[in-house]
Amino acid sequence: MKTKQLAVFIGLGIVAVTCAVAQVAPDAPLCLWYRQPAAKWEEALPVGNGHVGAMVFGVVPAEHIQFNEHTVWTGQPHSYAHKGAVKALPEMRRLLFEGRALELRGDVKAARAKQKEAEDLAMREFMSEPLRQKAYQPCGDLWIEFDGHKNVTDYRRWLDLDKALAVTEYKCGDVTFRRVIFASYPDRALYVVLEADKEAKLNCVVRLNSPHENARVTVEGRTLVLRGEVEPGGIRFESRADVGGNAIANEGNALRVTGATRFVIRLVAATNYKNYRDLSDDPTSRCAALLKKSAGKSWEQLLTAHVADHRALFGRVSLDLGRTPAAKNPTDQRIREFAAGNDPDLAALAFQYGRYLLIGSSRAGGQPANLQGIWNDKLKPPWDSKYTCNINTQMNYWPAEVGALGECHEALFAALDDLAETGSVVAKEHYGARGWVVHHNFDLWRGAAPINAANHGIWMTGSGWMALHLWEHFLFTQDRQFLKKTAFPLMKGAAQFYADYLVEDPQTKWLVSGPSNSPEQGGLVMGPAMDHQIIRSLFGACIEAAKLLGSDTKFAAKLAELRPRIAPNQVGQHRQLQEWLEDKDDPKNTHRHVSHLWGVYPGDDITWREPKFFDAARQSLIYRGDAATGWSMGWKVNLWARFLDGDHALLILRNLLQPIGAKKGQGGMFPNLFDAHPPFQIDGNFGASAGIAEMLLQSHIRNPDGTFLIHLLPALPKAWPTGSVKGLRARGGFEVDIAWKDGKLAGATIRSIAGTACKARLGDKVVDLKLKPGESRRFDGSLQ
Repeated sequence: MKTKQLAVFIGLGIVAVTCAVAQVAPDAPLCLWYRQPAAKWEEALPVGNGHVGAMVFGVVPAEHIQFNEHTVWTGQPHSYAHKGAVKALPEMRRLLFEGRALELRGDVKAARAKQKEAEDLAMREFMSEPLRQKAYQPCGDLWIEFDGHKNVTDYRRWLDLDKALAVTEYKCGDVTFRRVIFASYPDRALYVVLEADKEAKLNCVVRLNSPHENARVTVEGRTLVLRGEVEPGGIRFESRADVGGNAIANEGNALRVTGATRFVIRLVAATNYKNYRDLSDDPTSRCAALLKKSAGKSWEQLLTAHVADHRALFGRVSLDLGRTPAAKNPTDQRIREFAAGNDPDLAALAFQYGRYLLIGSSRAGGQPANLQGIWNDKLKPPWDSKYTCNINTQMNYWPAEVGALGECHEALFAALDDLAETGSVVAKEHYGARGWVVHHNFDLWRGAAPINAANHGIWMTGSGWMALHLWEHFLFTQDRQFLKKTAFPLMKGAAQFYADYLVEDPQTKWLVSGPSNSPEQGGLVMGPAMDHQIIRSLFGACIEAAKLLGSDTKFAAKLAELRPRIAPNQVGQHRQLQEWLEDKDDPKNTHRHVSHLWGVYPGDDITWREPKFFDAARQSLIYRGDAATGWSMGWKVNLWARFLDGDHALLILRNLLQPIGAKKGQGGMFPNLFDAHPPFQIDGNFGASAGIAEMLLQSHIRNPDGTFLIHLLPALPKAWPTGSVKGLRARGGFEVDIAWKDGKLAGATIRSIAGTACKARLGDKVVDLKLKPGESRRFDGSLQ
């Protein structure tokens, strides 16, 4: 049952659905909802538990649930390091430094020739082996074909974010049918319950299949078993769908259910993946163990455990930006009308949807959220649906800490443990350096070497940026044990690499990075600004961590010696923040990447306390423009929030929260509120969530005494005059509630998690806070 059959079922579903009276919104305020089935994948609704992800179509004659298992990838254990690549490094640097000298003398043509020579040398002798990494894959498809469900009324489907349930309901004749699907993290399983409001009205056939050509389905009792192999010697996968109910019979390689009133399908999936070096696990025994875990439990018990687990994370934060009549409309209609309408609640929904997606795609024990989270239906997905860490992987985790989902970071941190191992080989073979390094991509096999092409693949600050996520987790939690056991060893290894890697620029005597690039433009160069901002920040974090832990004093002293010598931020001829060492920025350049603004967000290298660079960075963002790809607009929302311009941040958010294709040449949203680059990339969803939080609360700036400044309503747009947020987290270990009315603070509560001091800021007013762990302080509208 491949693509052709899917198209037939979807077509039938759309034709069959009629509504005598337009269906109204479900009784679930935090939900996406629709009056018609999904006609394509980007209209289906996602559920996930960090191990299994599924897209629910809600088609009437045959429900389609496409699912993924987080370790189904192409490839097999393999080292990407290019042995002996370090031999080419001195010559690459010589060529690039000569080109830099030529460019400073005005001979741009000769400089480009040197750059091309360096890139050609890199392609021959420096890049990863093989040149490209591997791809995340779909696992299978669950189909439920209903007898006689051709003419239905009162159709609606929705995704309840608070309970993490995908629901479809409709009437066929005088019978109401309902489907509820969720992905349970406690059970690592996907559950489907089908029910009718009249006795014995459910008659259907349940099938499994997979887009992988060698996949086969067998029937074992009341269980469908799907087995397959992505490629010889690679990932072997298995999925089992246990079909509940009484009257069940084989029908070929499917199961028929007859005369049921309600029954449950329990679907699990597993592979032979043990870790990035080892494929010795047994998917059959793993699936059996997963099914055994839920055996004997009632539907109510399974549901209760799932909702409790989900709400323990999701329920920490609430956001109210005001509700207008538009909030009652179906989600696809709300997206179409958002830019020109008055629907602030859609922004609140987008904020919470990003948190929902992070919970669904990144949980402890699973793989990190990739370019598509955990959801992918293609054998050849865009950019392999892997981990692009020159912005996209990191953006996936921007809402984790501020959005009170720090536990979701654990999957990324576990991957960093692996990357420290593979990255240490790359550091040695490619650079002759200590420590570990990751370039602009990694995959399930933890490839860390430069891939694709020299002009964008040789970018070695992916590891530094991701290591700073460890530091951010500490800043928000103040967990000293985490800092000591997990964060600092990885941070130190990343910093060791850069301490060895930095080289003196003959022209300025500054320490610069290189060969590198400013993602993903300008080609191979020495010393792009983004690199220096990241390395400077990482060195600073390591110095502070060593002091807090009372360890590694010599190492910290060495970093303190190197850090001031790193090339500083520079202001160029167009009043812009320079993206490169040379003053060559084009003010007409509207490229999607704004890499040199990393120091504004997510970094803190440039703040409003340094007007010279702050104003230059703002000018650079103005030059880049407001139109962009989906994820780039997600970044720009955060940047405009850091520039304390809530109205401009909302302008970008309005551009993002509109249907893809509404404006030529820029991204937007698919009907299911998935971010569109295009195509689908989940990072824009996470960027939007983080950006909305950043408009309401900021805590990245240090006070002179080293404590954090908790800035209330730093970038509140005029279009959100009244609202409230509860449960946001701030650096220093704080939880913050804020309410505002008529554009002004109405009240706030700051709770201390760790017992550290801070300062609270509203406008120009600043107050000191010293709280014990668990203690809170309430403020009125004047910060009293």
